[in-house]
This record gives sequence, structure tokens and C-alpha cells, in this order.
Amino acid sequence: MSKREFDPKSYEAKWRKIWDEKELHRTDTDKAEKKYFCMDMFPYASGSGLHVGHPRGYVLSDVLSRYLKNKGYNVLHPMGFDAFGLPAENDAIKKKINPKISVRTNIENFKKQLNCFGCMYDWDREIKTSDPDYYRWTQWIFVKMFKAGLAYRKKVPINWCESCKTGLANEEVINGGCERCGNQVVRRDLMQWMLRITKYAERLLNDLDDLDWPERVKMLQRNWIGRSEGAEVAFRLISAESGESHEIKVFTTRPDTLFGATYMVMAPEHPLLDSIMSETQRDAVHEYKAAARRKSELQRSALEKDKTGVFTGAFAINPVNNEKIPVWISDYVLMTYGTGAIMAVPAHDERDFEFATRFELPIVEVISSPDSSRNEDGTLAEAYAGDGVMVNSGDYNGMASREGKEKITRDLEEKGLGEVKVNYKLRDWIFSRQRYWGEPIPIVICDQCGEVAVPEEELPVRLPDVEHYEPTGTGESPLAAISDWVNVRCPKCGGPAKRETNTMPQWAGSCWYHMRYISPNYTEGMADPVDEARWMPVDLYVGGIEHAILHLLYARFYQKFLYDIKAVKWEEPYKKLFCIGMVTRKSEKTGKVEKMSKSKGNAVSPDEIIESYGTDTLRIYELFIGPPEQDSEWSDRGIVGVYRFLKKTWEMVTGWKDNNSFSSEESVEVKKLRHHLIFNITERVENFKFNTAVSAFMEFVNAVSNMKEGITHETVTHLLVLLSPFAPHFACELWEYLGFSGMVFDSPWPAHDPRFLEDDEVEIGVQVKGKFRGSILIPSEASRESVLEMAMSKDFISRHIGEGPFRKVIYVKGRVLNIIP
Repeated sequence: MSKREFDPKSYEAKWRKIWDEKELHRTDTDKAEKKYFCMDMFPYASGSGLHVGHPRGYVLSDVLSRYLKNKGYNVLHPMGFDAFGLPAENDAIKKKINPKISVRTNIENFKKQLNCFGCMYDWDREIKTSDPDYYRWTQWIFVKMFKAGLAYRKKVPINWCESCKTGLANEEVINGGCERCGNQVVRRDLMQWMLRITKYAERLLNDLDDLDWPERVKMLQRNWIGRSEGAEVAFRLISAESGESHEIKVFTTRPDTLFGATYMVMAPEHPLLDSIMSETQRDAVHEYKAAARRKSELQRSALEKDKTGVFTGAFAINPVNNEKIPVWISDYVLMTYGTGAIMAVPAHDERDFEFATRFELPIVEVISSPDSSRNEDGTLAEAYAGDGVMVNSGDYNGMASREGKEKITRDLEEKGLGEVKVNYKLRDWIFSRQRYWGEPIPIVICDQCGEVAVPEEELPVRLPDVEHYEPTGTGESPLAAISDWVNVRCPKCGGPAKRETNTMPQWAGSCWYHMRYISPNYTEGMADPVDEARWMPVDLYVGGIEHAILHLLYARFYQKFLYDIKAVKWEEPYKKLFCIGMVTRKSEKTGKVEKMSKSKGNAVSPDEIIESYGTDTLRIYELFIGPPEQDSEWSDRGIVGVYRFLKKTWEMVTGWKDNNSFSSEESVEVKKLRHHLIFNITERVENFKFNTAVSAFMEFVNAVSNMKEGITHETVTHLLVLLSPFAPHFACELWEYLGFSGMVFDSPWPAHDPRFLEDDEVEIGVQVKGKFRGSILIPSEASRESVLEMAMSKDFISRHIGEGPFRKVIYVKGRVLNIIP
């Protein structure tokens, strides 16, 4: 073969075609020996294409998958599309076409781009959540949850997006706005389907400890679940007008501060409010309630928000001292957390302190500590939330607060006024969406029988074709207008009934898709039980940190439920999780470095990069840009640098062949470099240090490129095998050019020889009295005496120590010399 210039466009498409023809990426799921299930978070089927931020995770998982395949693993690396839900429907509305058409077009484009990235996806296992054969099982899971009492219907105040015209879960509200469109979210009462995820709160929390997940993701989930231990205490509410008494329970994590409760705060939505408020306060209360409904729960609970509230005119009786305290409403108290009312202890809670200060309510210190911050007059300058000694607390004075917490709770229990309680911030999942493009909820509403599940053998309930699918904004899905679809016979009594017209949220299909990859064509269940036993759980799940709460928490909930009904054998879906950092770039609109996005005017098309520099240049730069778990800024110069590295490697390897300069025996210097490269690449891939793995390739090529002898076929064979997961097209083309048999992927992963990792010389630091004074180069096997002698010969050392003798000389071999005069 004649000498060729480096031109990625001349060979990359060729090799992708060869890989497809040879079915190199197809996984034989019958072989589970040394199995490895590597899975990417699949993309939404919305938008017109991917930008260069997207393939960062795809390339990382592909490099690892290719590496493991070289190591003899049977690797399952599938891909699919999250095709139902708000993202896809909003994209279709924007393009003014049917979601079915836009999803199909988007997926075709995404697949084309994903193929151009050179990823070894087994496309025989492709899934789409909008495929009836797929969502049949999404509906089946819902029916099972309904029968188990986990799915229920209730009228609740929900987050409502006026732009998207649908309800949103709390997790879908970001800084008071809709996650998808950014518009302000308001509160609205609607009949909703809910999933009782709270039943699994304790397991979802405790089982995090056993997962090989980033600690920051575990912490986000722990905080969202929000477990707290305390006491539920009964107060008496006195109606302002009638004097009628009502019992109201309050959850507190600090029963030791009960004597400091100087007022009570109720949620504006509390059902007892109308019964207790005074006539004079009625207008103010109703006005405040209306304002609160225009805010999301996340806005209302923000610590930094200004504290607002209205006095109801009613009072409550504190059970520990029988003192009458005023009852207020404020939007920072949520009906969905605890009991919808709190006892306010301003001396020992930051939020209560701010509220009491603003409205001039009493602040009574009941926990004394030298750590508390005080004004000149001795009063508290700010709330003290720590432990201490109880004061102003009757018979409990002088008691340590931790002891007092238990004693007060026991005493209240004996009087029937309190009990030990565990509370969670986690709320049941609002599962209804008032949109068209989603899985129909498989429930029929009958006047005689109530809510009845569609029989499992009649699933899937197919989404009907419609001409107009835009959201109505009425609180009903567009499906409600299709009478032929809505009106059915009740499966239980045979009488007239109506289908549920709300659809499932976008998360429904992604909660269990890992199961379908295993056996995508199985018709008797979600997955073949034999395949599931072989392949689950997922060994590695790769995706963005933005899914740390919503998707991952929901998927874990689904898996635990399916485990409980014996539909799966594993209680956790994802053994190991790796979260990819975002790719950022300076925005043309704002001038700020931000997450890459077309809307921000800072997106770079991978198609353009591939056209100019080739796929493998993009792949390697995606890895080289920075530590993969951290955000990294895109650099056009960085792309050029990687291209030059590949060009240099190409010219070096082809030059060795064209000039017939391979040696019969590898030199000691080259052998050391080769074994260092094998060790570094292997160690760094296995520890997800992909950016430094690329650096190791660059260092090796720089070191050997000018060598005139000592390079053998083994040198270049190992280089190409090591490069093949990173730059598969490049490695295949050079392998063929050199005339090697088979394909580069057929060669086993090379092993390093530890003997060649030892350096003849090492650089060590020299300290005088423990203070670093400089570094010296020494033979690796030098004795302590000779190292000391070499150090003393250096002026930058000798001027600090004189000629000796020394009190002590400490030498840590190959690392540091410490001289103590």
C-alpha cells in the first residue's frame, strides 16, 4: 500500500459499514460469562439534533465498553429513546406537526449522529417509550401498582404551568418556573393520579449506602427524601368567633424547645382555617391565601425568601404550659409536609426568628449555650439551633436539651398529647399530565364501580390518533374530547363508563427501560426472567447529574416495587453510577460561560466537527477536555490540538512502515515506554481518568516519534490496541495499512510487565528540618549515604545545612530526603 496522507473522511464511514456487516456490536445474551451491562441515559426524542455536549457521556461509556470487550467481557451496550412526554410534545407543537412525526424524524437524526460517533451500540435492542409494544408494560406496572394500593386518585393542589398547560411534580419546578419552558408555575386544585412513593421512603434512603454511586448524588437523594425524627404534639385550637376547640397536631424535631413556642403558623391551605379565623381577619386571610396559590412549593420553602404572613385572629394552647399563643398563616408552611402547621420557636429556629422579628412576636430563650450570639443587652442576636441546657422550661430547667427532648416526649405520651414520629420531606408522586403525548393511564371510571383497572390481557390501551393534540388548559387532556375513545364498558360490571383521559408523565417509561434492553422482543412480560437473571443489575449507568433526583429516585422506586411483587430479582437497578460533567461555552447572547445550549447561542454541532476533523478527533477531545465528572469549557483550539496529535501518530506509524524501519528487537528504552503506556492506559480507564489516559498517549507518541531504531511490530501493535477504544476508526485503518491479520478488536488487551516500570533514575524532594528546599535526580537504587552525599553537593541544599554531622537523616526511598542539622 502506498503512503497515504492523514484524512479521516476517507476511512471512517468505511469502517462503520464493516462493523455493521460483521455485526461486531451485537450482544449474545445467552452468554453471560464475564457479562457487563453498560448503559447510557437515553436522550429525549425532542429537538433537531445533538450538540457536542451530548456525546461526552456516550463516548466515555463506549470507550469503557470497547476496553472490556478487548478484555474478554460479553458487553451489553444498548441505546433507545425517551419518546413520550412534555419534551417531545412541546417540540412537536413548536414545529407544528404531529408528535408521532416529529419523534420519528428526531430519532432518525439522533441515530445518524450517534452512529457517526462510532459507538458500539447494539441497535437490535433499540427501544422507544412511545412504542405500544413497550408501553404495554409501562401500563402493566401501573395496573400492578393500582391493585397494590400504590396508585390512587385524589384532588390535590398541584404545580400548574400555564404555558405547558399541565400539572408538574415538585421536582419539575426549578426556581419557581417550569423545568421545560421556564414559565412561572402557579397552584391549582385538580383530581390527580398519585403514586405512593412515600411508602418506600425508608428503603430508598437506607439502600443508598450499598450503592457505588457518587456521594453528591446520594446526598441529593437523602436531602430530597428528608428523613427527620421527632415528636408529633397535640395543640388545642380555639376558634376566634365561636370559642370552639379543635385538636391540631404539630411535628417537631425539637420537643425540648416546646416552652419557647410563642406562636403557631398554619399553611394557607389548611382545612381548619375557615373554622377558626376571626371575621375581622377574614379578608386579609383570603387575600393572602390567593397570593400563596400563585407560588410553587419550592418558592415558598426557600430559606432566603422574605417572610410574610397574616394573623388569623385565633389562638392555640401550648400543651406543656397551657399558654395561649396566636395562630398565623404563612406560605413557608406547606400543607404537604408534616401536618400543615408548625409550632414556632423563634429563639431556636432561623426562619421563626426572622418571622417573629418582622411581626414583633415574643422570642423566649429556652436552650442556653455559650455558643449563642447575643446583643449587648444579653438578648439573642440570632436564633440558636444547637444543643445546650434547658431554661425557662418549668420542671425541665437545668436539664441537657438532648435528655429533655426524650423526657418531654415521654411525658406527653403519658398524657396522650404526643408521640415519637418519623417524618419525610418526600411527597407522593403526582403522576397525571393533562397532555396528549403520553402513555394512557389504564383505568376506567365507572359510576357504579368507581376506578377499575383495564384487564391486563387488554393492554396496551393505545393512544388514539388525533388531528389536534394541543393542550386545552381546562385541566383535562385533549383525549377527553374523543368520545369514541373515552366511552367504554366497565370491565367489572359491564355498565357505561369512561376512560381516564390524563396521561402518564415523561418519567414513566424511563423508570424501567433497563429491563427491556435485555429482551426487547419478549411478549410474556417486561423481560425474559432467564435473561434478567443473567444480566441484571446494570453494571454501569452513565448520565448527567441533572437526573440525580427525579429519574434515579423514580427508577429505584419502580425497581423496589417490582421486586416486592416478584417481577424482578434485583432490588436496585443500577450497581454503579457515573455522572458526567456538563460541557460549557461562552454564550454569544450573554457573554457568560454557560451550559451548552442552542437557546443560549453557544452550541457547537458535532456534525461540523466531524466534517472538519473526523469522528475520532471529536471522541478523543470529549475525553481530553477535562476530568469527566467535572464541568469543562469547550475550546476550538483544543480540537485542533487533538487533530494534530492523531495526525502526528498517523505519520509516525505509516512512516515506520513506509520506510521499513521496524527493528527485529525492541530497545530497552522503547520497552519501558511501552509497558508504562500499557499500565497507565489500563489503570486510568478502569478508574475513569480518561483525560489523563489521552495525555499518556500524547507523551508516548512524543517520546517515540523521533526514535530511529528499537521500534518493533509489537510496539505498534500494542499502541493500536490501546488506542482502539478511544479512536476505533483510526486504529482499524492503521491496522489494515500495516498488514496485520484480522481486526484490531480481535487482539487481546496487552498486559504490562512490572519489571519495566522501574525507572533508572528518580526525582526526589530534599527537605531541611522538614522544609522543602529543592529536588535532585538520583539513581533509583542509590543508598541513603550516596543520596545524602549528592544532596550536599548542591548549593541550594548545602547553604542551609553546613558540612555536618547531622542530628538525623531520614530517607524515604525514591521519594524524599529530610536532613535535620
